[in-house]
Amino acid sequence: MYAIIACDGRQYKVQPGDEIQLDLRDGVSPGDSLTLDRVLLVSSENGVKVGKPTVAGATVSAEVLGQELGEKIYVQKMRRRKNYRRKTGHRQMYTRVRIGAIHA
Repeated sequence: MYAIIACDGRQYKVQPGDEIQLDLRDGVSPGDSLTLDRVLLVSSENGVKVGKPTVAGATVSAEVLGQELGEKIYVQKMRRRKNYRRKTGHRQMYTRVRIGAIHA
């Protein structure tokens, strides 16, 4: 059984037990539960349900595992022949969650 959910402008294919990174959620602590209700597709033993745009009554429950930093991304700017070079880095904060159950 799997589902495709939309969260923070991205789509994720999730199954029970999967761990995914979502954009940073303020006000949640490890052990809290989240309910993700923008379910676009649910596949189960009974078949596939496709939403228009979401599946009515379908939710995905998840448990917050904690917050973490993502990979370092380097941003470089350069203008040729002008002796202009800038290098900066960025690390995005994420909230790691474990998918619990898919309710269709």
